[in-house]
Amino acid sequence: MQKVLCTTLLIEKSPQALPLGVACIASAIKNDDRTKNFYNVELCDFCKESPEIKKILSGAEIGAEKNAGEMQTGSYIAEQLAKKSPQIVLFSIYVWNHVALENAARCLKKINPKIITIAGGPEVTADPFVFEGFDYTIAGAGEEAAVLLLEAIFKNGGAEKLPEIPGLFFLNGKPQVFQFARTSPCALEKLSSPYLDGTLDVAKYGGVLWELARGCPFKCSYCYESKGEKKVAYFPMERIEKEIDLFAQKKVPQVFVLDPTYNASKERAIQMLRLIEKKTPDTFYYFEARAEFIDRELAKAFSRVRCALQIGMQSADPEVLKNVHRTLDKKKFSKNIGYLNEAGVTFGFDLIYGLPGDTLKGFKNSIDYALSLYPNNLELFCLSVLPGTDLHDSAKKFGMIWEQKPPYNVLKTPQFPESDLQKAASLARAVNLFYTQGRAVSWFNCIIYHLHKKPSVFLGEFEKYLREEKIMLPPEPKMPQIRKLQKDFIKRQFEQNHLAKYINIVSDMIELYGALSDADGDCQTSTIKLHYWPEDVLSEYAMDLPFFCANAEFHPCKVKVQPSPDGAVFKIE
Repeated sequence: MQKVLCTTLLIEKSPQALPLGVACIASAIKNDDRTKNFYNVELCDFCKESPEIKKILSGAEIGAEKNAGEMQTGSYIAEQLAKKSPQIVLFSIYVWNHVALENAARCLKKINPKIITIAGGPEVTADPFVFEGFDYTIAGAGEEAAVLLLEAIFKNGGAEKLPEIPGLFFLNGKPQVFQFARTSPCALEKLSSPYLDGTLDVAKYGGVLWELARGCPFKCSYCYESKGEKKVAYFPMERIEKEIDLFAQKKVPQVFVLDPTYNASKERAIQMLRLIEKKTPDTFYYFEARAEFIDRELAKAFSRVRCALQIGMQSADPEVLKNVHRTLDKKKFSKNIGYLNEAGVTFGFDLIYGLPGDTLKGFKNSIDYALSLYPNNLELFCLSVLPGTDLHDSAKKFGMIWEQKPPYNVLKTPQFPESDLQKAASLARAVNLFYTQGRAVSWFNCIIYHLHKKPSVFLGEFEKYLREEKIMLPPEPKMPQIRKLQKDFIKRQFEQNHLAKYINIVSDMIELYGALSDADGDCQTSTIKLHYWPEDVLSEYAMDLPFFCANAEFHPCKVKVQPSPDGAVFKIE
């Protein structure tokens, strides 16, 4: 049997970065009658956070040419793949591994020119003719096309002429133009599960990516799905139930649901939530959802499982969103998010800066609107003009300038000059540190209310504070470091605004809510010092700082906060 390696380079070691795409290809080849008897298939993934590759990337940063670390990573990957003596290697290519894997394929050919190299993945689907260094490229969903290609290679012995396969753009390194630009959509009921057949070890990555559907009913122009069929295909419930039984058996701690609009079908969403509640009550789930489809019933259903929702707002300006084929009814959006807050559901928002027609002021307004709705996290991204999207086709019409190599970030637009994009990036980092990493949702709006400042103004001043004080934190700061930074900055703000008498209660809120969050989210036990009774700090009256300080008893105490099966608990020591 010929050896086939299915490989990719992960951006990090986490459930979100798990190599699901290439594992699906490996699973298809292993299980399909047309290929399973001819090929020995192995999943072989690499990670940028592995000690070997981390050393390569860090060693190439100083005084090296651009992408030198990526190129060296590719050489390393090629050497490791060659040691396994494969006849065929399939590469799954994304924005973050494009350069490294292209070079890996080149180096692999130098080591052994007889090895057949095949490229697929989102980057290939976007522009398959860019990947000239591969023998074959597949654009679109790869399971069926990969099986057809490997079947043809085996039968033809690598002959020059192979049958027309939808989505196949290179044959033996020669460009081909067939009738079908992408592969035909796969019949999901016919696909094997990489979890059920053991291709993916659910214990290896600390959690799983769980694919429930393919496709999207929307056509946001910056997304790869913008050129899709605006349809959603669902995996059969029989497969889903078997997978969730496996997750329960293996005690999978967290599941990232791979479905861009999980709640597009309310009936199916609720059916799935009931299944999750019944089968895996101790597993934490992450969903992507659309706010316009949320109602009180669905919010209550989410509240009954351990989960968090991520909602793509992208901008709070309906006119900006029109430019990327999105809509926003702010009244309805706010109402539906209110159902989540009412039910106690954890959720966050995504915002993009650099969208066509947007400005720095508009981006700040979006931050203000988003934070007024009490999200647990706010993820802020620079716009990427991805090849193969509608936005890529229309970007010049909007006067946009962007990077021509990964990650394809926008560099400037007529309304968002380069200097403003840099300011937006700095503000985004400050928001992430203070609000998201700092777990500030419980007390943030109380602070800015008493300071009479908009969130974007307050956080902009925090960014200035970091810059002027030359405060440098590690990439992944510890929570005590962040809380000290929060308290120091708020102390300065309150003193400057003649609110110094409220500093103690604000400090207590930061410490106590932070410790409770650590216990709930990270199972950490901590002991903190407070100026007031913890029950008083957690009361609704604490949010009214003048009333609280006028009526609450000043009582310094030491409080132990720890996790429990029913959530975080505390006791006074």
